[in-house]
Amino acid sequence: DPRPPIVRFRSPPKKPLSVTDMVSPSWCELQYLFTLGKHGRKLQTPAMKQGSAVHKELEDQVFQYVPVSVSTREDTWGLKIWNAIQGFRTLANTGMTREMEIWGTIDGQIINGIIDEISYKCPDEKLETLVRNVEDKQRAAALAAENGATESTAEDTTTQRKIYITDVKTRGRKTIPKGSSLKPTFVQLMLYWRLLGDLASDRVDPRIIFERYRLNPSKPFSDSFIEDVAKLDYNFKTTSTQDEEAPFQASPDARSELFENDNLQDLWSLMIRELKTIIPNQDALGKVLHVEFRSQSDGSIIGSKSFVYNANTIDRYVKDTLRFWKGDREPKGVEIEDAFKCRICEFAEDCSWRQNKIGEAVQRFRTRSIASGQPGG
Repeated sequence: DPRPPIVRFRSPPKKPLSVTDMVSPSWCELQYLFTLGKHGRKLQTPAMKQGSAVHKELEDQVFQYVPVSVSTREDTWGLKIWNAIQGFRTLANTGMTREMEIWGTIDGQIINGIIDEISYKCPDEKLETLVRNVEDKQRAAALAAENGATESTAEDTTTQRKIYITDVKTRGRKTIPKGSSLKPTFVQLMLYWRLLGDLASDRVDPRIIFERYRLNPSKPFSDSFIEDVAKLDYNFKTTSTQDEEAPFQASPDARSELFENDNLQDLWSLMIRELKTIIPNQDALGKVLHVEFRSQSDGSIIGSKSFVYNANTIDRYVKDTLRFWKGDREPKGVEIEDAFKCRICEFAEDCSWRQNKIGEAVQRFRTRSIASGQPGG
């Protein structure tokens, strides 16, 4: 099929791009392309199902699932946005929230994802201090340049409360990945950071999202939806609190709020206002990103890694990956140093990229053998 991947797999009536769609090609573009072509989506393996159970157990520590009646597509999306609002309020009240769905647009493409955990607790204080020192020096240099002086004092940002993004990965082995195996996780967390920052800065035009999903943003929610949501109890579970200084706010009356914001357009605006109370500026979004590795069998923590958000790195990756999705370049397989990935790929035997790489390696070996006077086979 000569059509670009985004036309084949992510154009109406199919869903738009997700964070998974943007991250999976970092492991192997060809594998993800073959997977979508054969299965239509990334299949859930038994190991992934075990991992989902661990995620569900963690989410249940914060939220309780309650069925809500939805009569229209607008109700369905209203529930998504309402859950996001309550997630932000849970973060403000308890210091932590889980399974936070977010939406954004990059280069005209809608992208959505679900963040495993957002917390006021810094995962790595030493790394945070390094980041703050670098940023303070950059601010001081910028002020000095602006004022035409050689020295200047930047505004003290040490009192700025920050939230931090964590991703939870489950593993069958009691070891944590390393090297190129970590790239998808790093990309995923940086993409979450960018999407959440854009959302908090009100740089996401909801009209693009509503149009893509064929939603009427001014259509009122159904009475049954409002009544069901109004019955929900949003008493926050204090046992999930990670930050004793997290400000407590009384939960507003849901019925009154939904009557005042009884359509997607108004409810989206309410969501942005709630998010701005948590991320009033870019400094409130911590650049220290964290991944926690847990056992698939019992959910115990195996280990973790922290790293710093890098705008240039994620910008380059996103631009290149969108070129793949739009068909502006050919899809790529793995390089020879990452050939271990092929051992667990169901498409390895029929992969022309792999065969070509093997041929290139054999040719290089023969060339070196000839140059050294040794038989090359």
